[in-house]
Amino acid sequence: MRLGVMLAGMAILGVSACGKPAEKTEAEAAAPAFTPSQTPPKRKPGLWEQRVSTGDFVQVSRICLDAAADEKISFWGSQATRDMCEKNVFSARVAGGYQFSSVCDMGSGGKTTTSGTATGDFNSKYVIQAESSTEGAAAPQMNGLHKVTVEAAWQGACPEGYKPGDMSLPGGMKINILELPVPPKG
Repeated sequence: MRLGVMLAGMAILGVSACGKPAEKTEAEAAAPAFTPSQTPPKRKPGLWEQRVSTGDFVQVSRICLDAAADEKISFWGSQATRDMCEKNVFSARVAGGYQFSSVCDMGSGGKTTTSGTATGDFNSKYVIQAESSTEGAAAPQMNGLHKVTVEAAWQGACPEGYKPGDMSLPGGMKINILELPVPPKG
């Protein structure tokens, strides 16, 4: 179960907006495009604590960001998955935030469909609530419906020894998201 939660949380970070231009439905095409005032917000540089929860399980991680890392590891998606999504829609349609949806192949042999909202000021805190459904993945725990909440709060400057993209995970493990290999496409 914990692996599934961790994978679902990473999927939220990775698939919710894959960086590939979206194919729009008629309704989405009729909706107004982003204007400069509707540009998705950037997170404040520094250390962010993220609480990823699904059901009764909560996992806390911390990630160090600067402007360039935030661009690549945006709160709604990851540069690493940019060529893996066949659909990606991001809009300012909810009070205090944004709505998003995507359909992506995470390199697991299956497709992940994600939809949700991202709200907050993105300077001191934000909340992502998403529902993700995966079908056909090689790892059985990835398949099915996963509801995930990510609550993030700015903690201050990145600690000494951290560089942009560094993420500390439970158990003391530290990875750099910017240095992860890109999964092969499907």
